[in-house]
Amino acid sequence: MDHNLRFSVSSFTEQGSYKLMELPPELCKVMEESLSEGGDSNSSSFYIKGQPGEDAVLCTQDKTYTIRSVSLSNSILVVTSPPDSDISFDGGDNGLPNIVIRDQLSQILELTQTVPKLHKLNTLLKGKEYGEDEEDNEDGMNVELAIDHSQNMEHFTYTDARAMIQASETELKSGLRQRRILQINETLRPISSIYLTKIIQYILNTLAALMLNHESVPVEKLCTTLADEHDVPRIVSVQVMGWFGDINEIDGKWKMDVNSVVKEAGLGILKDAKDRSYDKDHLISTWKDLVGDKFNSSVSLDLLAGNYLIAPAAPYSDHQVVKYFPISSLPIDPAQRFSDLFLTRSKWKNEDIVPFLSDIAVNSKERDKLLLKYARATTDAEESDNS
Repeated sequence: MDHNLRFSVSSFTEQGSYKLMELPPELCKVMEESLSEGGDSNSSSFYIKGQPGEDAVLCTQDKTYTIRSVSLSNSILVVTSPPDSDISFDGGDNGLPNIVIRDQLSQILELTQTVPKLHKLNTLLKGKEYGEDEEDNEDGMNVELAIDHSQNMEHFTYTDARAMIQASETELKSGLRQRRILQINETLRPISSIYLTKIIQYILNTLAALMLNHESVPVEKLCTTLADEHDVPRIVSVQVMGWFGDINEIDGKWKMDVNSVVKEAGLGILKDAKDRSYDKDHLISTWKDLVGDKFNSSVSLDLLAGNYLIAPAAPYSDHQVVKYFPISSLPIDPAQRFSDLFLTRSKWKNEDIVPFLSDIAVNSKERDKLLLKYARATTDAEESDNS
């Protein structure tokens, strides 16, 4: 279709005012669905996040994307109908529609899905651990007093985290859950590992003592028992149950996730060992004792993948020791991550190194790209290693 075309009288002042963003197919689909009749407008909300000194990211409700400028071989013209104020436009007598050039673009913004930048939580919440020595009660009032006075620390709230952490809403909530961070009176507090292990043990002992079905535990009964017998405030116990299972708000029952509870119990034992290695057989035995007869069949080192290293107790020995080596202690930058991993071990089996890459790659395809970039596959008579 033909048009009358000319530059806008404001083109010089408007230059650089426009940006074109290329949406990946999944975002195009979200936009199209939200624009259709009856679409969910909330699902199409996009947010640009980034503090000074950080590269900006775009966040949807459940994903995070890096934003990268890509140069174009040909310029793109941004054109619109003439603004009402542009009375100087002379369309001529040909009766064709009038359009004006508002800007010329030589770059577009490209989006690539990336892992959420949750590692910043470790720094922001350092020194704010919530432990057994807190003076709490059922309504949380003493918790607030402890934060304001005895701890003498600045509040860091969920609202602060939403503003400062480069992650989508879904990813942020999942990150807080995975990092075992409590929300007490809107303030975020990572729970002490020692205290969490004790609460896990209290829960398992209570289920056994009261003969409760772990797939249908009355929330109020468990909370009351934990508060009365172990001084665990309800505001804490309910969140812990949410981390390790599903709470049905309708019938007030909790369905425990056995594997996640058993895993946390094993992590607690490993963390308590600190810098010393744990005899593998002794670790398994201690772990089984902690979770009890009903759940000890679920004990497996596979549950702790990405949190430990295993090695012979001595050269040429068949006896093995396990050492706490959490993925959370490694750098988030891929180059530094691989450097630290290969300083720890000169050679890795593929299945051993993969768990330590889960938080720097959005999927297995991206993970394999990192392996190709930073590692070299070698083969000997027995096995293939990344080295």
